[in-house]
Order: sequence, then C-alpha cells, then structure tokens
Amino acid sequence: MKKIMIIGSGGAGKSTLARKLGGLMNIEVIHLDKLFWKSNWVETEHDEWIEVIKKQVKKKSWIIDGNYASTMDIRLIEADTIIFLDFSRYTCLLRAIKRRFMYKNKSRPDITEGCVETFDLEFFQWIWNFPKSDRNMILKKLDKYKNEKNIFILKNQKELMKFLGSIEKK
Repeated sequence: MKKIMIIGSGGAGKSTLARKLGGLMNIEVIHLDKLFWKSNWVETEHDEWIEVIKKQVKKKSWIIDGNYASTMDIRLIEADTIIFLDFSRYTCLLRAIKRRFMYKNKSRPDITEGCVETFDLEFFQWIWNFPKSDRNMILKKLDKYKNEKNIFILKNQKELMKFLGSIEKK
C-alpha cells in the first residue's frame, strides 16, 4: 500500500483516517479539500484542478482523501489501495454536525485557511442523498478494479478500527 485513496460521504471520517494512516505508514497525506478550495470557499478552476490532481498522483506514495467525482477516475487508475467509508447517513450527519461545532468560526486542519467550517442545507442534502446519489456510482467504479487493487469497503466504526489494527500490526 503506497498509493491510498480514501472516499466516502461527507462526515464519514476520510480526513481523520488519512491522518491516522499517514502517521502509521509514514506516507504523505493529501487532502483534496485543501487543494480544491481557495480562501473563502472559492473553487479551483476545472482545468487547473485536473492538472493539480495529475501532478499529485504521480508522486511515489500518497494518501489522498476526498471524493471529487471530476478526478475520481484519475486517482482510481493510479491508486493501489482504495478505502471506501460506506457509513450510514446518520453516522455521517452526526459527525458533520459535531465537526461544525468543533471548528466553529475557524478552518479545519484539512482545508484551506479562510474556509470557515459551515453546515448548510446543501451540505446536509449531499450527505443525506449520498447513499442513493453517489454510493452506487462508487461501487460500480470499485467493481472494475476488484481484481487488480486492494479495495476495502468499511461500513462502520468497528470495521474501521479492525482495519486500523491490521495496519498497526504490520
């Protein structure tokens, strides 16, 4: 496991897992939110975004967390390991709400400075609809790589802790 891609709904714990794995495995962690968002939630222009991702995935090793459908295929091709945090919408919503209060009036460590943590209707709807809108697309994409890449689909915190335990033993 040298190129690890972590995907899942908002609030699933992608960035937290990335930091933990990065520490355990001594691999650079790349947070897509930090690369995509400029200060005050300004999006990176599409062509620039594609080039940024192409550059990142060519590195010798990495742990990249985040979904971003526009670059998912680029990352899937280069990754040797994909971790899909397939947690319930309720777990993700509770974590996102908790995160909102934890980082009230400040930026998270995994996002660009100047992007103050928010929880609005659009974000709520994305998390709530993720199991229907994004999950099946992700599972189809992962199915294409099931024979050539390490794929872990973790459904809850217990499975995540078991997975982390297996990494710590190596």
